[in-house]
Amino acid sequence: MHIINLMRRKEKKSPNIYNHETTMSSSYELAEQGKQSTSVDAEVDPLLKGSENEMKAEVLQPTPEPPVDAKLQAFQLLFGAGGIYAAFLYYGSLQEDVFRYESEDGLKFTMAWYLQVLESFTNVVVGVAALIIMGLTGTGYTASDDSDDNTSGNKKMKWWGGTPNLPKKPFISTGFTQVCSKAFTSLALANGLSFPVATLAKSGKMAPVMIGSLMLGGAKYGCRDYLQVLAIISGTAILSMSKKKAAAADSSTLGVMFILLALVMDGLTGGVQKRLLADMKQAKVTPQPYDLMTFTNLFMMIFALIISVVLGEFKEGMLYCAMNPQVYSMICKFSLCSAIGQSFIFYTLARFDPLVCSTVTTTRKIFSVMLSIVFKGHSIPMKGYAGLALAFTGIVSEVVNKVTKGHKNHKK
Repeated sequence: MHIINLMRRKEKKSPNIYNHETTMSSSYELAEQGKQSTSVDAEVDPLLKGSENEMKAEVLQPTPEPPVDAKLQAFQLLFGAGGIYAAFLYYGSLQEDVFRYESEDGLKFTMAWYLQVLESFTNVVVGVAALIIMGLTGTGYTASDDSDDNTSGNKKMKWWGGTPNLPKKPFISTGFTQVCSKAFTSLALANGLSFPVATLAKSGKMAPVMIGSLMLGGAKYGCRDYLQVLAIISGTAILSMSKKKAAAADSSTLGVMFILLALVMDGLTGGVQKRLLADMKQAKVTPQPYDLMTFTNLFMMIFALIISVVLGEFKEGMLYCAMNPQVYSMICKFSLCSAIGQSFIFYTLARFDPLVCSTVTTTRKIFSVMLSIVFKGHSIPMKGYAGLALAFTGIVSEVVNKVTKGHKNHKK
């Protein structure tokens, strides 16, 4: 309860916009935008307006901020970052195991949309449970928090800790793009693309974002930005081609096509989430992290359910899991890791700059790839390791670039 209360205090200061880390990723970027959008208002102190207030200001001395406990802060960072690493490293390992699993009759699990139904459902359950707990304990957003929202309708929802009058329509588009991105990634794995190649390729999702921004105009990127993306894409391509020539080749053309579609959806998600943020500002509401987690995954689940039923995957997936309880157990753990990982992201965002969370989630991909290569039996020739090193260089350069820019903005 104490953790949730701390998170609530931080949430009142700055809106955090959710996105799955795995798509999973831009929540910290949008949270940073939310912080920047409120910084101008925060700089204006109404007590200093007018001559009468100026006299008061001379009498009132500013309350000194409590000293930062370095040990506590270090523990919180270790706890938050450790939670993100543990949850999503295991998440990636389970995802790979699910699509490499083969039943006794030689059939593999390929029902990616059914998988998204279960994962999104788990996230919705965890999100709803967190909002109810926050409402019952008084740590969530209740009608008493805002006089403008103190209506009879909201008073009946005292058990609900979510933001009142939250528009639901903006979540439809972001739910669609995110579930498509995740499903296409899973389909890439189901169609033979190796986990290391898929993970590195997803790290280059800045490419479609940059292309879209350049085509629409107004965006400017430095030489370093282009080189980072080029290094990630080139390294991934070298690794993929080297594996095709190796004895244990498992990358396929269809898998590459699906991962490219996933990258396109990632690019669309960035623009859709910016529009979501604008819609929330226009509605004059500040969504909480668990609001965003719950309703984004709700629409992800709805879209995944519809598509899986139309394609016949829902029934096939249920039958496959019934005949192979081992893979069903892995899917349940996989879905739970997704929800737990998101909770640790929110915990970290509530206490540190979004840049810290961005660094943790980005570097996590490097460790996911290395663990997969070491423990999953991937055979990579020297040419493949050269591509791996090139891709890692691009990822690390991206992290360093973000940290440098973050320090400069902080000084300003």
